[in-house]
Amino acid sequence: MHRFEEMSHMLRLGSLFYTRVIRFYTRVIRCCGITVLLLVLTSATAYGQTQQGTTKGAEPIPQPAISAILAEFDKHEVVAMPQGHGMQDLNDFILSLIRNPEFSEKVNDIEVEFGNSLYQPMLDRYIAGEDVPFTELQKVWRKMGQPASGASGFVEQFFSLVRTLNQKLPPERRLRVLAGDPAVDWDQIKGIQDLMARHFDRETSIASVMEKEVLSKHRKALMLFGTMHLMHGTGSAVSRYEKDYPNLTFVISELGVFDTDLPTLSSSRFATWPTPSLALAKGTWLGALDLGHFIPPGTRIDQDCNVHHDFPEALQKPMEELVDGFLYLGPQDLRLREKIPADIALDVTYRTELQRGGAMIGFPNAASETSQEFDQQIVKSAEDPLFSIPKQPEPDPKLTQRAVQDCLDRLKNRSTPQ
Repeated sequence: MHRFEEMSHMLRLGSLFYTRVIRFYTRVIRCCGITVLLLVLTSATAYGQTQQGTTKGAEPIPQPAISAILAEFDKHEVVAMPQGHGMQDLNDFILSLIRNPEFSEKVNDIEVEFGNSLYQPMLDRYIAGEDVPFTELQKVWRKMGQPASGASGFVEQFFSLVRTLNQKLPPERRLRVLAGDPAVDWDQIKGIQDLMARHFDRETSIASVMEKEVLSKHRKALMLFGTMHLMHGTGSAVSRYEKDYPNLTFVISELGVFDTDLPTLSSSRFATWPTPSLALAKGTWLGALDLGHFIPPGTRIDQDCNVHHDFPEALQKPMEELVDGFLYLGPQDLRLREKIPADIALDVTYRTELQRGGAMIGFPNAASETSQEFDQQIVKSAEDPLFSIPKQPEPDPKLTQRAVQDCLDRLKNRSTPQ
């Protein structure tokens, strides 16, 4: 079934810019043949109240995160982990990992979610040190299925960092960055029907890049994607290529909403863990928990246009069957959110383009906010620098109804002879 992905990959971002994008776009992901529409997250409060009583399984053993991840490359061809998605702590960790001198000794490639594979040749030239105008390079992450990437300072830092690292490495150790998003010319997308006509599949694109550029060449890669793209046995990109390349990928998850809203930091079961640290999931009480402890289920529409308020069956498993390890970056309630870089906040042309894109695919109020209103919100957002996942106990019935109608319209159009 056709799907398209919203501009913002993660609905739960604390960043103002991402929050504005969320208003514009519904998120549709395919998982195990089911079209999943995450309209709104349910309240996370109940998860925080029950998680502390969980005792099933052994105690996880935390290890220093960077050395533990690098050690996994001795056992696996691929280490897959979440990218920042507005979390400054995760952004900082990824940059520290890549800067580690041992990283380039073990890794050949980095496949990223925040890149349109249409521009891979230009990206290769830039990463190799050739003279590529930055305004041209921006197309890699600004013209793709997730324009929220174009609002990320981390993304801009990432490409520049890898380019600079390569200049200090011998040719045989230089890193290559692989764009995983489908090769789509977004300048040709004028409306929702243009999206429908292309039938692009992000999971297939991500898996294809990994198979063609990494696994078939016996290279090693770090994957930076949202965790839902990485989970074993779910229809994710990783699970798709694992049909031909099994047992080669170590999947890492961060902790989502788990261990949030605690009365004190010392009451956390991670209070004595080093920061940052990595713990294996298999056989532990943490791995025995289900996905709902980390990502509250949202509202989804299945391929027959029925409404559900739970995860698809493929995700209703213990976490140890979906991921291999957990990354801990410090107290969950003290996580920082990524701020909007000045070069993006001041780029009126680009902001207008994002607003136009929202209106283009069906959100009539997307372009109504004035620059002054947006600037005021930026200033106000500085009041709270912490990353948090908004808690909305009930889905919006109007959004749900509209999503169901969109699904019915797509089914009708598919069955109508052309």
